[in-house]
Amino acid sequence: MSDIAVIGLGAMGTALAEAFLEKGHAVTVWNRSAAKSELVAAKGAIVARNVEEAVRSSPLIVACLLVYDTVHEVLGPAGDALSGRTLVNLTNGTPEQARAMSVWVAQCGADYIDGGIMAVPPMIGGQNALIFYSGSKQAFDGHAGRLDALGTSKYLGEDAGLAPLYDISLLAGMYGLFAGVLQALALTGKAGISAGEFMPLLTSWLQAMQGGLPKWAQQIDSGDHTANVVSNLGMQADAYVNLVDASKAADVSTELVLPMQNLMRRGVAAGMANADLSSLVGLLSKQGS
Repeated sequence: MSDIAVIGLGAMGTALAEAFLEKGHAVTVWNRSAAKSELVAAKGAIVARNVEEAVRSSPLIVACLLVYDTVHEVLGPAGDALSGRTLVNLTNGTPEQARAMSVWVAQCGADYIDGGIMAVPPMIGGQNALIFYSGSKQAFDGHAGRLDALGTSKYLGEDAGLAPLYDISLLAGMYGLFAGVLQALALTGKAGISAGEFMPLLTSWLQAMQGGLPKWAQQIDSGDHTANVVSNLGMQADAYVNLVDASKAADVSTELVLPMQNLMRRGVAAGMANADLSSLVGLLSKQGS
């Protein structure tokens, strides 16, 4: 018997297995491509001959695969072996997929914990690696000591869908930021300004703007978007036109910036011209209703 079985040895799965090993845990690993097991085997991991053997080897099973369908495909034949164990699924997915997986695992007689990894593989095992967990509280409490080997653990609640919800929401903020950075660098690049020259100004500006986000949180939670407004939505919508026009004039695509302009215009049309930009979250939450 080992302490932990790791299913899936891509870049992230390998980093997880190595972090467990570095903390002195006995680790069994399995991967569909056996060659990927060699690196962690050289560091002390036990390589299972098949997935069922890996599952039966340990009370704690950590899966990190490409998508949830792959988790079902891989663990489906070993469903009976899961009984009495805990499955921690660190595969990226949606809240709905996590809840469905939780039901299936419960039918197998096992406890389920879903996870969201807010880190890249080299960060795993360090304090800057944040991992969200949701699902069985009893199972999380029982295995928290082992899971802490991966980084900073944050338990969110019994609903298995919470970890992927937090994960996806943080990624939404990240990709929104990346989209703006790409647009800025495309514009300045067209003018012959190097990314290296412009980037210090851009990062400094973005850091300054982040200081206003706690105020947004207060406005959204209270529902009052009109108190102490510095730059109202109407003014920003008028000024935003220049961003779109300057991009067109420079022959830079507007595909990243037009959705924000459309949302601003909807907000103004809905009578929110004097509100803060935070008021737009209400339009997004009503999308499709």
